[in-house]
Amino acid sequence: MKKNIFSMAASPVSVSVFVPALVFVFALGMSGCNAFLEENPKDAMDEEEVAQSSSLLYLSTVASVYNEIGGSGGGQGLGGTDRGIYDLNTFSTDEAMLPTRGGDWYDGGLWQALFRHEWGTKNDLVKSSWDYLYRVVGIANQSLDKIEELLEASPETEHFKAYRAELRAVRALFYYYLLDMFGRVPIITSSNTKIADVSQSQRPEVFAFVRKELEESVDLLSAAHSNLQGEYYGRMTQPVAYFLLARLALNAEVYADNDRTDDAKPNLDDIKFKTPDGEKTPWDAVIAYCDKIKDLGYELASDFSANFSVTNESSKENIFVIPMDPVLYSARNYNMVRSRHYEHGKAINNQAGWNGAAATIEAVTVFGYETDTEDPRFDLTYYHGKVFDLNGNPVSNGDEQLEYPPKAIKLDISNDAAEKTAGARMKKYEADPNAQESGNLQRNDYVLFRYADVLLMRSEALVRSGRSGDDDLNRVRSRVGVPPRSNATLANILDERLLELAWEGHRRQDLVRFGQYNKAITHRPATGKHLDVFPIHDDVLSLNSKLAQNPGY
Repeated sequence: MKKNIFSMAASPVSVSVFVPALVFVFALGMSGCNAFLEENPKDAMDEEEVAQSSSLLYLSTVASVYNEIGGSGGGQGLGGTDRGIYDLNTFSTDEAMLPTRGGDWYDGGLWQALFRHEWGTKNDLVKSSWDYLYRVVGIANQSLDKIEELLEASPETEHFKAYRAELRAVRALFYYYLLDMFGRVPIITSSNTKIADVSQSQRPEVFAFVRKELEESVDLLSAAHSNLQGEYYGRMTQPVAYFLLARLALNAEVYADNDRTDDAKPNLDDIKFKTPDGEKTPWDAVIAYCDKIKDLGYELASDFSANFSVTNESSKENIFVIPMDPVLYSARNYNMVRSRHYEHGKAINNQAGWNGAAATIEAVTVFGYETDTEDPRFDLTYYHGKVFDLNGNPVSNGDEQLEYPPKAIKLDISNDAAEKTAGARMKKYEADPNAQESGNLQRNDYVLFRYADVLLMRSEALVRSGRSGDDDLNRVRSRVGVPPRSNATLANILDERLLELAWEGHRRQDLVRFGQYNKAITHRPATGKHLDVFPIHDDVLSLNSKLAQNPGY
């Protein structure tokens, strides 16, 4: 049996991707063997016919990768589903938790252990995230191998080159997540690589690989806004690639460090990025990439909540989204339903909520809850206090109106009076009254990257390089009508990133970069610095003796 993709599990997936003039449904049959995925793509189209048609080639190569960015089940997708990437990056931080509520959300201690950083080397979420990311890398490699064959025969064909660049950039997106979450991982660039030939790259090598892939691809990508419906809806375009490059540069000190458990730090002057303005060191590269994104036509939406509305396809701010539509696509967003109380869910979608995720004490404190300086984004980000349905009617909870007390939150609320109600709940995405599948199939596109983040990255890079980041920081603040900061500091930039980006899946990366991920917080003592990256699951290590565990585990 040929085994050539470094993943440990797979399940049948059938999803759809938007392409010009039609929605193409692309079913991928998956089967596992010895904990690795065997891919046997079934091409119904003649290869010569495919090569002669740019549309057919797109469908048979690039589209198969885009099918995987959104997820329809646990552990799948870059955001929106459960037991995968989003949960690791959110519920291990000071932003949110999935507290135990009596018989709900204990799951063998899974969620408490995640919050406490006690995941060990056999954690199911770690395994499913690794599996998913490498499965998509494998699909991208298959498509790239096919295009490379076509380019050997016709080296001057422009759409072959364009699709190769697009696939390389999408593959780099998935390696960016591997780099960020796991650090030292195998770099696999061919679908013909066998398990026995896989070796582990050090984190700086993976960092350099992702950077090179994006730098060499970006000029061949379309400059289109991929959040807008049309030919490039949901696709990798120049703004998305520049955003990723800005993120790489912003986190260069982390990503170029192979062992975060020691006190040694890389010299950032030795790291160079190719930007539209020439070669630059990381902080100046962040600024250059952010400026380029602005030049490509992005700006803050006048209304913060418009970015998450049911009709957010026209946002001026969203840079990269997962297209969502109950009829056209099967990507899901579990996060809203997972947070709402049972009765709250019924009041919105006629289906019970899962009554889980809630904001931490740290998060509601940063928002200034119950103070004279409460940030207006608190009301836009969280359900709290008395709860009403979409028509303004009170939501009942037995004989009383349902009420969420934010400060009653604890990691285990079992047997407390507020066992089922404690905690501010996720409100960021507008409730879609026409959502399907118990509210999980919504029309709101799922936001991965947006322009407010660009401004905050730029502000941070300026401050870290000894300059003023006030203007960029205060542009984000003025949009929601809060007073400007008199001085942008790293501390208030980190706070602003929570105020602006809560529930968007970025908190873990931010805390690691600021050296705050392992600090003691309410309901959790300080934890080890080695936990800045997740472990390589024991099942992966058992399959290849060339692989070593991350330091400290």
